Amino acid sequence: MRTLWTVFRLQALMTLRTPDIAHVFVTTPLYTLVFLSIQVHAGRPDLAGYAVLAPALMALWSMALQTAGELVSEERDRGTMEAVVAAPASYPAVVNVRIAAVTLFGALSFAEAWLVAYGVFGLTVRIEHPGLFLAAVLVSAFAMAGTASCVCALFVLAPSARVLQNALSFPFYLLGGVLVPVSHLPDWLRPLSEAVFLSWSARLLRAALDPAAPVRPAGALGAVALLGLAGALAGTLLIGRMLRRVTTTGTLAQT
Repeated sequence: MRTLWTVFRLQALMTLRTPDIAHVFVTTPLYTLVFLSIQVHAGRPDLAGYAVLAPALMALWSMALQTAGELVSEERDRGTMEAVVAAPASYPAVVNVRIAAVTLFGALSFAEAWLVAYGVFGLTVRIEHPGLFLAAVLVSAFAMAGTASCVCALFVLAPSARVLQNALSFPFYLLGGVLVPVSHLPDWLRPLSEAVFLSWSARLLRAALDPAAPVRPAGALGAVALLGLAGALAGTLLIGRMLRRVTTTGTLAQT
């Protein structure tokens, strides 16, 4: 655990010094402006909570995907891939911890979205259940790290997998109901959405903004955690298999 905690702190420090991730802190206010403008001019300021949650969730998932995709390519570019894989710490565990560190850093985008709502539109979005909100953000970050580790496995095998990395964003936003609730999607899409952790995360965060008592929040938190754990296990298996293959073919450090 001490090793993984060291990895977490190191990744957090590297994130602070890496300008590449700053793009989500630029796009989050812009997305918030667009979504809030639509809802305010449609006469539905009561839906402001949806408009501030969606850009923040999009930022978290975008950072998780980007980190998962860049970890392998950066280690290969630095010539440190073999040393990292040969270290005593499990490489899949290191990958999950590094993605989680970056994703948690991305939680600052929630504050950005809230500030845009208040500063530009004069809207105050209250968090009625702060404990549930915090739990939802933490468990969602865990689920994002686990799910994104599957993308990392593809980069171990194929450096050209960046196209897939980019293509995974918007399908997850749609199926996760980050802006439009899953209940408004076509009937045939709803069962698929249930298998996407983002759909549960979005429900939990919206429930945290609703003055009404949350309905079965423990079950929803458990669903996010289970889906994230399934993603982490799948990512661990895939990374292990891909590492064995590239070690056999001698292409571990191939860029």
